[in-house]
Amino acid sequence: MTSQGGTNGFAQQVRRIRAHISTMGITHIHLRKPWVPAFWSFSFPGLGYISMSRYIKGFMLVMWEILVNNLAHINQAIMETLLGRFGEAKAVLDVRYLLLYVPVYAYGIWDSYRSSVDMNKQYLLADREDGPLQPVVMDVVDINYLDQRHPWLALVWSLWMPGLGHLYTHKVITGFFVLIWWIAITWRSNLLVALQLSASGHFALATSVLVPQWLMYMPSIYCFAAYDAYSEAVEYNRLFQKEQARYLRATYQQPAFPLLAGVKRGS
Repeated sequence: MTSQGGTNGFAQQVRRIRAHISTMGITHIHLRKPWVPAFWSFSFPGLGYISMSRYIKGFMLVMWEILVNNLAHINQAIMETLLGRFGEAKAVLDVRYLLLYVPVYAYGIWDSYRSSVDMNKQYLLADREDGPLQPVVMDVVDINYLDQRHPWLALVWSLWMPGLGHLYTHKVITGFFVLIWWIAITWRSNLLVALQLSASGHFALATSVLVPQWLMYMPSIYCFAAYDAYSEAVEYNRLFQKEQARYLRATYQQPAFPLLAGVKRGS
């Protein structure tokens, strides 16, 4: 395995790497609390995987959630339950799709937790090996580089429009995926129409135009986008510092330096 693709002659043989930098983003592993991906999978299947940069599983489960949840009318039933209308909640559910939904939902929570535990172990091994990273990559499509980011800016842009915070941290795939789904769900829920009617003082009409089945998706996606963009900016900064420190040690500090030798013996 190589540290990066090797297109610029930078590749060096390492067994485990902490990150892969491409023009589409930075895929990296870092220490995380296993219950965090599990919580996001509980909140919205697929989001836990996306937070760990496991895009295939994450995107497929997000689409599964939206498809099967709509067919089973689960969000509608949840809304009816919260309003105390238990009979209506039971009537609106489609049991056939609900029984298909539950096993996948439970698996997503369990596997997100398990994957996070395993990835923490991989990170510890990769961090000990301390393999090199290519700090700048470019091709005919785009340029990407390790740099310091402002986590609060990622948070603000995500609160303004989910997906923009990820684009700020150059997570292109996640950013556009979240942005497109946010726009689609906002349109299907009639949220913007309801906000306009509320601003005009037509509160009853605003409530009547909302579509609960789609509206119930929005809190999970909105909160996830803000949290994940912020945490990614924090971890990017740590990755930048580690790469910079490794480069300085390898370039400017002699192996025979007494303090460094003592550190190596102590480690």
